[in-house]
Amino acid sequence: QVQLVETGGGLVQAGGSLRLSCEVSGVTFAYYTIAWIRQAPGKEREVVSSVSDDYESASYADSVKGRFTISRDNARKAVYLQMDNLRPEDTAVYYCAADHSALLNSGNLYDPGAYDYWGQGTQVTVSS
Repeated sequence: QVQLVETGGGLVQAGGSLRLSCEVSGVTFAYYTIAWIRQAPGKEREVVSSVSDDYESASYADSVKGRFTISRDNARKAVYLQMDNLRPEDTAVYYCAADHSALLNSGNLYDPGAYDYWGQGTQVTVSS
């Protein structure tokens, strides 16, 4: 069974920081690309960041570039999202999602539908 568990969400003032964690089990972790995908009420899902099994390959949506940093720890089977300078528009449920790296490419990496495995999400609320 594939399991992804997100933690680290909470309520923070604009300009503050949070660090999200995703722990993965049930797959050969090193073969999988992991993404952070957020969804807010009334908005489309957005892939905000991803990191492949190639440690050199990290991606960010334009909306979070320069503010969010993704990292990966294969030994702990975990992926982290450091979120700095948070804005109210960052408020959303943040999901950890995964798929085998062989199924992802530059054409579908930013498509939430390309990821087959999802966690339950963690709420991030940014107030101002």
